Amino acid sequence: MPALGLTPESRRHSSWETKQPRARANYRPERVADTRPSRCLHFKTSGIFRHFVIRCHSIGEKMAADQTLKAVTSEPDFLQFNDLACEMAGGKVIFATDEWFAPAQNLLKREPAEFIATAFTEYGKWMDGWETRRKRIPGHDWCIVQLGVPGLIHGVDVDTSFFTGNYAPSVSIQAACLRTADEIPSLVQEGDRMGKAAAETEFEAVAELHSETWAELVPVTELKPGYPDSCHNYFPVTFAHRVTHIRLNMYPDGGIARLRVYGIGQKDWSADPSSDLVDLVALVNGGVCQGYSDAHYGHPRNMIGLGRAPNMGDGWETARRLDRPKVLETDEKGILQVPGSEWAVFRLGHPGVICNIEIDTNHFKGNFPDSCKIEACSLTAEEEEQYLSARWASDERGKWKILLPPQKLKPHHTHLFSEETLEQTEVVTHVRLVIAPDGGVSRLRLWGHPKAVPSSDAQKLTSKL
Repeated sequence: MPALGLTPESRRHSSWETKQPRARANYRPERVADTRPSRCLHFKTSGIFRHFVIRCHSIGEKMAADQTLKAVTSEPDFLQFNDLACEMAGGKVIFATDEWFAPAQNLLKREPAEFIATAFTEYGKWMDGWETRRKRIPGHDWCIVQLGVPGLIHGVDVDTSFFTGNYAPSVSIQAACLRTADEIPSLVQEGDRMGKAAAETEFEAVAELHSETWAELVPVTELKPGYPDSCHNYFPVTFAHRVTHIRLNMYPDGGIARLRVYGIGQKDWSADPSSDLVDLVALVNGGVCQGYSDAHYGHPRNMIGLGRAPNMGDGWETARRLDRPKVLETDEKGILQVPGSEWAVFRLGHPGVICNIEIDTNHFKGNFPDSCKIEACSLTAEEEEQYLSARWASDERGKWKILLPPQKLKPHHTHLFSEETLEQTEVVTHVRLVIAPDGGVSRLRLWGHPKAVPSSDAQKLTSKL
C-alpha cells in the first residue's frame, strides 16, 4: 500500500508530468487500511443478503463509512447476474488499438484491480487494467471482447479503480451476435501486448467486422475517476438479443481497470440431442442464481462456473452461523443437529429432469458444510415473480419438493449422487441448495435431460431478480 497521505496518482511518476486535462473531481485522499478490529454491518438489497465490512473508530471515519454504505446499498440488481466476459468463463480480448501502458486482457480478470506504488515497467507506471498512451494522432482507442459465454446482457460495470488522473474521460459500448466462424476473422493478438499498438494488418482484419456499425448498448457517457467511492460506473442495458462480442470505445484514450458484463448465458438447445446428459444449471447453459441467504465470502453464482475452482475464493462460502448449539450433537447418520441453515436458489438454463448431482467441496477443508440437501420445483413466470417478491422466504404454495435428501459431506471432496439417490423424476425449473449449518461449496452440477414443461405450465420465464 502507498504511504499514509499519498494517493496512487501522487506516486505514479518519479519525474515531473502533468495529468491529462479534463474536469477535475474533488480530491479524495486514498483510504489506508489498518488492522484494528472491524464492525460488520449486514443489510438487504433487492431481496438478496449482502455483507459489508467497515471500520469505525472516530466520527470522521463513521461519516466516511456512512457514505460508503449508501453507495453500496444503491448497487443495481444486475450485479447478481453472471459476468459473461470474465476470463474465467473464457472471455478474451481479440483486438485493441493500443496497449502501451497495460494490456486490454487485464479488463477481464476475475480479481479486483490492485495498485502497487513502486511497480514500473520500461513503458511507464504499471497499472492493473487497460491503459493506452496519450493519443497524439486522430481518432480514439477501442477494443473488441469476445464473450466467454454468449447471452443476454442486463448491465455493465466499467471499473476505473486506481485510474485517478489517467482514466478514460468517456466510453460507449456496442454489441453484435456473430453466428458463424466465417463472420469472425483471425484476430488473436498473442504474446505480451504491453508497449504495443495494433499493426496495419490487424486494423485491416478487424475492419471486416464493421464493428463501428454494431448496435449501441451504452451511448457515449462520461466516466468517474478511480477513487473507492466513484470507481464503479454502472450502466443498465435493455437489449433483447443474444450477444457474442462487444466493442468498448474509450474517448479519446486513457485507462480502465475492469469491464464486467453481467447477464445470462443463452444456449442453442436445438443443437443438443435429448439423449445426452447436460449440466442444466451451468453458467454456459444459462443457469443463474436468483437468491441466497448469505454470501459473506463468496457468491453462490461461483458454483456454476467453468471447470474446477482454482482456489477457495471461486466458490460459495457463508459466515459462521451464530445460532449453532454450544455443544454439537449428531443423529444416527452422523449429521449434525443444528437449528439453522443457509440456502441458494438457481433457475435452470432449461427445464429438465435431473438424473445425477455433483457437489464439490474442493479447497474447503476446514470450512465445508456438515450436510446438504436439494429441493426442486417447476415454476411459471408469474410464480417465479411471486417468490422473488417474497425473497424466497415462504412456500405457501408448497411447490418445493425434496430432490436430494440430506447427505453428509466431506472436506475437499467431489460428492456424486446417482439417480437412485434422488426422489424426483419430474421436470423442474428451479433448485434450492441448502447447507447446514454453514460453510463453503466449490461447484454444483445438475446433470439431466432438457425437457419441456407440461403444456399447462408452459410459460417463458423472465430474467428478473
